[in-house]
Amino acid sequence: MRLNGSEIDVTRSICLALGNDISDRMTKAVKRAEATTVARKLTVRPQSEVKEATVSVVIPCYNYARFLPDAVRSALSQEGAIVDVIIVDDKSTDASLSVANELAAFDSRITVLAHRDNAGPVKTFNDGLALARGEFLVRLDADDLLTPGSLRRAIAVMQRFPSVGLVYGRPVHFSAATPKHRARARAWTIWPGKEWLEARCKSAFNVITSPEVLMRKSVVDLVGGQLPLPHTHDMEMWFRVAAFCDVAYIRGADQAWHREHPNSLSATKVDDLRDLTERRDAFEALFGGSVGEIDQSVQFHRHAKAAMAAQAVELATRLYDRGHPSASKVSNFRDLARSLVGDTKDISGWDGLERRMEMGADKVRRHPRFILERLVRGLKSRYSRWKWRRTGEW
Repeated sequence: MRLNGSEIDVTRSICLALGNDISDRMTKAVKRAEATTVARKLTVRPQSEVKEATVSVVIPCYNYARFLPDAVRSALSQEGAIVDVIIVDDKSTDASLSVANELAAFDSRITVLAHRDNAGPVKTFNDGLALARGEFLVRLDADDLLTPGSLRRAIAVMQRFPSVGLVYGRPVHFSAATPKHRARARAWTIWPGKEWLEARCKSAFNVITSPEVLMRKSVVDLVGGQLPLPHTHDMEMWFRVAAFCDVAYIRGADQAWHREHPNSLSATKVDDLRDLTERRDAFEALFGGSVGEIDQSVQFHRHAKAAMAAQAVELATRLYDRGHPSASKVSNFRDLARSLVGDTKDISGWDGLERRMEMGADKVRRHPRFILERLVRGLKSRYSRWKWRRTGEW
């Protein structure tokens, strides 16, 4: 089935306006959810019994004709779920729309929506979201794939814990043929949503790639779709969902394949300064909207700003440690840190950066103290990556 963009109300069931108060409907739903939420972080054994459930998979597509059939097949071949696929073509200039229509012609589970004008990834997903009718929801980029059994494993978590609104797992990154994947879930970790959100604010990093996520559609209907942020629209949405429901992670199994190639959105060149400013904007949007109504919002936002200020200082510090301290870059990082946390004495690493600036890059690179700091920083970075791969946390 093919629908034209003018034939649907793409704003149906979606609230995207920043700063909106939580509606009466959301308030009542959140109170009901909080009555059944987990009281603390849990790690439990997976259950094997799963009732078949409906899942809508929204596939935004722009010039991915060569990848689209595999993405669709990876969704429709899932066992333990009744899957429908919504392909939204964002005015592709290649054969994507033709490929999508050919796929839909042979499978009634596929709906195709064609944009008359290129609208970008956020509106493309939100338009598909407006058509989703499944109990659960997946956003799958047209160049990514779900691993076999992914939906069944995630649905099992949702059915065992009705307070969970978002389940994610480990994505396998690849660039050529899809590599082997782990199919057995060894444990589930369940967080109270606000506890998970607080941890994300304290690190100010996103721990989710995208295709490895299953969301409860009723929760998404309450909190809304994605906001118009260039690269952090996914992150902001995950965090917004977590403010109003519990979050789960599937340990031991690989939930999706994430394709890495030069034309992907994630491969778009984003330098360190832009990455920080866009994450700052995501947190501003997050706490400027409905999440700003939760009791802990001011504290959580303060955590995020402190973490990003420290990261800005660390990036400026690394420029000195590498012997390439561009004055303009250092100044930009320092200005950003100060804009996030006004008092520099409260910014982690600020004094160390000041000492480096006084000594100069040549002395810094040879100084035993700073050499040791670089080694410790490298070990912490490697540990964080290991922890993320194992537990889904950073």
